[in-house]
Amino acid sequence: MEDANIDRHAETRGEKTTVSKDAILHSALGMIGNTPLVSLERIHPGPGRLLAKAEFVQPGGSVKDRAALRIIQDAYSAGKLSPGKPVVEMTSGNMGAGLAVVCNVMGNPFVAVMSEGNSPARARMLESLGAEVVLVPQVDGAPGQVTGRDIEKATERAVELAQTRGAFYVDQFNNVSSVLAHEAGTGPEIWEAVGGEIDGFVAAVGSGGAFVGTSRFLKRRKPSVYCAAVEPEGAEILAGKKVTKPKHIIQGIGYGIVPPHWDVSLADTTIAVSDEQAARFRKELANKEGLCVGFSAAANVCASLKLLSSGRLGASPTVVTILCDTGLKY
Repeated sequence: MEDANIDRHAETRGEKTTVSKDAILHSALGMIGNTPLVSLERIHPGPGRLLAKAEFVQPGGSVKDRAALRIIQDAYSAGKLSPGKPVVEMTSGNMGAGLAVVCNVMGNPFVAVMSEGNSPARARMLESLGAEVVLVPQVDGAPGQVTGRDIEKATERAVELAQTRGAFYVDQFNNVSSVLAHEAGTGPEIWEAVGGEIDGFVAAVGSGGAFVGTSRFLKRRKPSVYCAAVEPEGAEILAGKKVTKPKHIIQGIGYGIVPPHWDVSLADTTIAVSDEQAARFRKELANKEGLCVGFSAAANVCASLKLLSSGRLGASPTVVTILCDTGLKY
C-alpha cells in the first residue's frame, strides 16, 4: 500500500516529498502481502461493488508469494531448512517464482520442476530469478494446457530430485502453511479494507490455499459471507462432475483432483468459467481497467460477475475476488 506520507504526484508539481521510515523495506520480502483492493467499476458499474485483490503486484508476480514466504519461514522455524540447503518444488510457475524470490533472500538454492506444457514465459521468469528449471515432458496435455497426469509426472520428478539432492521438498498441495498464509494474511487484509462490509468472496482453486484460508477467516468473522470456488468449464471436480475437458487454458487450476486441504463446508457454490470467457475477460481487464493479468484472474472476475448477477446476494452486494497473477507470464 502507498504510505500516507508520500504524494507520488508532488514531484511533477515542483513540490518536495516526505518519505516515512516505514517506506524503506529491509528486503523484497517486505513487498509480500498488504496488496491493494481495486474497484472494478468499469467492468461492473453496479449495482453492488466488485473489488479485486491485486496480488500480482508482489515481487514474484502472483498470489503464491504469500504461501512461498510462509512455507519457507515455517520450515526454518521447524528446523527443516537452514541457509544453503536446496529447496525443490513442482510448480506451474507462480509458486516457483514466489519461492525463487524468498529463497534468494534467505540464501537457499531453488529448483523448480515444471511440466513442459506451462508457458515458456514462466520458465524464463524463473530462470531470470536464478532458479534451476527442470522441465518434464507432458503425458497427455498440450502446450498451454496442463492436465492432472502432467502434474503427477512433474511431481514424481520433483520428489526424486529432492531425495537425491537432500533438499527440502515444499509440497505445496499438502503443506498446511499454504492455507495458513491466507488465513492469517489475505483474509484479514480484505476484512480490514472493506470494514467488514463484504457479502461474497470468489477465488479459483488450484492447490486450494487461497480459497480455503481466506474463506475460513471471512466466515469466522461473518458466517453469511458467500464463498464461491471457481473451476474451468469441463474440469469441475469440486462440483462433483466428471472431467470432460482436462485440457484448458486456465493454468494453475482445474487439474481434475480435489486438493488435500479442500474443505467442502467453506464453498457455498462452485462456478465454471470457459476458456472463451477467461480469454475475453482477460482482454476486458486490460482494455477497461488497465490491468494486465493472467487467465485465472480473468476467470475470477468472470465468475464474480456471474455471482453478482445471480441475485443470490441481494440488491447491492459487495463481492471481493483475487487477481492471481500478472499477465506477463503468458
